[in-house]
This record gives sequence, structure tokens and C-alpha cells, in this order.
Amino acid sequence: MQNPARPRKVNAFLKQTILSVAISAAGTFSTQAAEVAADPGDYDALPAGTNLAILYGQYGSADKFRANGDLTPGDAGLDTKIGLARLVHYMDIGGYIVDPQIILPFGQVELKEPLDTIAASSESGIGDPTLGATVWLLNNPEQREYLGLSAFASVPIGDYEADKGPINIGENRWKGIFQLGYVRSLSDNVILDLIAEYSVFEDNDDFLGFRLQQDATQSGQAHLRYILSPGTHLGLSYYHDFGGETNVGGLDQDDELDNNRWLATFATFVAPTLQLQIQGGQDINSENGFEEDARVNLRILKVF
Repeated sequence: MQNPARPRKVNAFLKQTILSVAISAAGTFSTQAAEVAADPGDYDALPAGTNLAILYGQYGSADKFRANGDLTPGDAGLDTKIGLARLVHYMDIGGYIVDPQIILPFGQVELKEPLDTIAASSESGIGDPTLGATVWLLNNPEQREYLGLSAFASVPIGDYEADKGPINIGENRWKGIFQLGYVRSLSDNVILDLIAEYSVFEDNDDFLGFRLQQDATQSGQAHLRYILSPGTHLGLSYYHDFGGETNVGGLDQDDELDNNRWLATFATFVAPTLQLQIQGGQDINSENGFEEDARVNLRILKVF
């Protein structure tokens, strides 16, 4: 019988699934590895006094699991159905635009097939709320050039059951997420967004009966927008995630991220203050964890 005080290596699945339900703020809150997977245009500053109410619906499906780049034998399946409610307020503080915001995730995570020692199961509920803001250090709407610095904290008060480990909506740990985003117009119709991210994690002291620790993660994001009209654009996004090895019960899991993916976007204002957005994409390569073969995101944004 396994010694409960000394767990064997828990398979990269644990880490990747934890990240899969790590819903964070400042953009499209994808159920993928980047803590804050921004949308094209998220780092465009809006005028002080603007308010946004945003509702997200996201579906992801994966039927392949990789460990150190190699496909694992047997069946695998992970489905995520996540919604997020988000409120954003833009304000002027000392001549700088700042956007304090709050995000509340909810939804369902389902492991469809047993994987290693983890039984097939599902969990639904309300996740950890995220609080934060971006401050724009450069705000030049005439030239469409912006530079924003963001900081967010994920507060561990969401639904969490320790005996379900990674199959949870909440995470039972604090997270800090920091980003630097730069936007520059390349022509009258083409805009480039570049975003760097660094995230840190508190320990989860009750993860399947063990302590879960995680190294910091890093992410790079690039978004290319083509403006079809003043209220409509197409986008193509690339995300690449690094780092974040976990340690469970004192044993390193050898599960560092080196994963990338693409996402295509269509967004349009159907009324002067109402925008609809749809996205689709998939993973390109997953070094460790589930490899997502289909992703669809929907977003409704109301300006008031």
C-alpha cells in the first residue's frame, strides 16, 4: 500500500487540469494554461467614466493527453463548460486611465475517462473571484498606441472539494497575475497587440490530502487585428505558456509547461452599445497535460 505521507509522482494531468480551471481576469478567460488569456483589443484604453458588463461562455474539449511531449496510452477526455460575469469601470487617477474590475467564474469541469489514479468525475459550481486593474502608462488613441500594466488577485473562496483534487472549479489558493501589454497600429486597418504575463501561486494545503506547490508561470501572447469597419474586426491570436512545475507532497512532478495554441476572433457591434464576439481554435502542441482539439468562446459586452 502506498505511504500516504510520500505520494508517487502524480502525473502531469493534475497540474494541467488545475490550470484548466484557473479562471482569471483582464480578457478572454479561457480554460487554458495562460492565467489571463486576453482578447484582441483588451489593452485599448477606454475613456474615463466608461462601464462594461460582460458575459462569457466557453467550451473546451480534449481527447489527448501528453507527458513530456509523448501521447499517453488509453482513452482520455476532458470537457470544460465555463461562464464568467465581469464588471469593469474606467476612471482617471492622476492623469492615468485605470480600470478596476471584478470577475466571477462558474461552470462545470468533467473528466470523461479515468486517468492514472484519477477516477472519471465532474464538478460544477462557482469559482474563485478575481479582482484587479490595468493602468495605462501610454495612452495615445489618435495613433492607436497603448502600454498597460495589469495586476490581479484570485481570491480562494470558490467551490472546492479536496478529495476531488484537480476536478474543481475553485483552487483553494491565492494567485497573483501580472501583465504588460503593448498595442501599436501597423497600418490604417491592422493592429498588433503583444502581452507578457508572469503568475505566482500560494500553496494549496489540501490537495488530495497533500500539499500542492507550483512554480511561477510565464506566458507570451500576440494578437493581430484587421479592422473591417469602425465596429467590426477579425483577429488571429497566438499563446505560448512556460514554466509552472508542480510539487505534490514534496515530490517534483516534472510537468513544466511548454504549450502553444491559436485562436481566431470575429467581433462586431450589433447596436451602438452592444458587442457580440465569437472565437474558435485549438492547441498546436502540448508538452504536458491535455491537448485541446476544440475550443469555442462566446462573449456579450454591454457598454453603459
